[in-house]
Amino acid sequence: MQNVRNLWIDSDTASDDAVAILMALRSEVVNVLGISIVSGNVDQKQGAVNARYTVQLCEKDTPVYIGSGKPFIRPVKHATSFHGDDGMGNMHYSVPEINENRNGVLAMIDTIKAHKNNVDLVTLGPLTNVALALMLEPEITEWVSQCYIMGGAACTVGNTTPAAEYNIWCDPEAASVVFNSGLPILMVGWEHCRGENAIVADDITKIKEINTVYGQFLLDCNRSLLENFIIKYGDPGIPLPDPITMAIAINRSVCAESSSCFVDISLDKELTRGMTVVDQLKVTQNPPNVEVCWTIDTFLWKQVLFDSLN
Repeated sequence: MQNVRNLWIDSDTASDDAVAILMALRSEVVNVLGISIVSGNVDQKQGAVNARYTVQLCEKDTPVYIGSGKPFIRPVKHATSFHGDDGMGNMHYSVPEINENRNGVLAMIDTIKAHKNNVDLVTLGPLTNVALALMLEPEITEWVSQCYIMGGAACTVGNTTPAAEYNIWCDPEAASVVFNSGLPILMVGWEHCRGENAIVADDITKIKEINTVYGQFLLDCNRSLLENFIIKYGDPGIPLPDPITMAIAINRSVCAESSSCFVDISLDKELTRGMTVVDQLKVTQNPPNVEVCWTIDTFLWKQVLFDSLN
């Protein structure tokens, strides 16, 4: 029997974040200690509603805490054009009764401190909360066993600008703090959710055949994401970058190939703002600070997802 590992999740909960949270809550190998919400896909209050609804759907009592409502420097820019006005495909799920009034950054710090060397950190949104936590308590870098970051794009196309993925682009200054902090980071870029790794027609059929409230939830709350990606990018299915990252946190073998690289964040105003500059060939000769996921096991990622829907 596998040891159960503790997780702390930091999220700007919209549709794909919600599925990732569901996967963690329904897993038998991880225990979610808490969820902190950051402004990103939606504002932090709506993100908390979405996370609380997901917790309630999974019949759990995992605490949800509201964190930062804006990036360090940049203006707030939500992604409701992709995820729907509520971030959940315009399903407008009712507000659950679960409520936590404590600050998400402080709750993160205290929980990680209470579980030193026995907690993994999974980030699914902009890195504002995590950067603030590191600034308040730098020893977090020594207490977190592994940090899984859904963010960036390793030597590939961005989804917000030609160079940058949304989570990093949203608050590049915070991302720079986190990437250069010494946290044991595995970066899982946006590129992994496209093509055969997307939830394509055959996968949607399988989810419908599983025939559970969890599978229906995935399809309902991600309907805006599916429609937008077909129209805008011509992708063949639902892109789920956050669930892919969570699948790796649940089963590390989902990350099929990785290597340690020096990675820094571009803080330029426009053209390369938020770009994850990955020194794959070690041309800078700077010491590696991030493990970069280069490829994933498509079959295994989807199997982890399907298992969580049963």
